[in-house]
Amino acid sequence: MEKYIMEKDRTVFYVEASSFPEGVGGAYMKLHALLPAGNQRTTYGISHMNDKGQIVYKAAVEESFPGEAAQLGCKTMVIRKGIYASELLVDWKKDETIIGRTFQTLLQHPDLDPNGYCLEIYQSGKDVLCLVPFSEEK
Repeated sequence: MEKYIMEKDRTVFYVEASSFPEGVGGAYMKLHALLPAGNQRTTYGISHMNDKGQIVYKAAVEESFPGEAAQLGCKTMVIRKGIYASELLVDWKKDETIIGRTFQTLLQHPDLDPNGYCLEIYQSGKDVLCLVPFSEEK
C-alpha cells in the first residue's frame, strides 16, 4: 500500500451500473458512447455500499467543460482531494479478480474515511490505480 495525494477536487459525470458486477461493462459502454470518437480521457470507477448492503458502481470521466454532464443528461459527483491509500495494478486484465482482492486489502486500513468510496483510475489500457480515501482528520 502506498499513500496517494489527490491534489484537487475532480468533477466527474457518470453512468451507474444496473448491477454489480454484471452491469459494470455495460455502464462503461454507455459512458463511452456519450463521448466524442477518439476521446482519450482518464476513466474512473467509483463504488460504495448502499443502505441495503449492495455495491453501487459508477463508470465516470472528468468533465471537459462546466455543464458537459448536464448537456449529456448525466449526473455529477466530486472525487475529493486528499490522501488516499492506493495500490497500482499493472496489466490487471490478466486477472480481473485482482481488483476486488486489492480493495479488500485496502479497506482493512484503520484510518480510512468510514463514509468514503472505492476509486479506480484507469491510467492506460493495462494499468489501474485502486484507491480509498483516508479520514480527513489524518
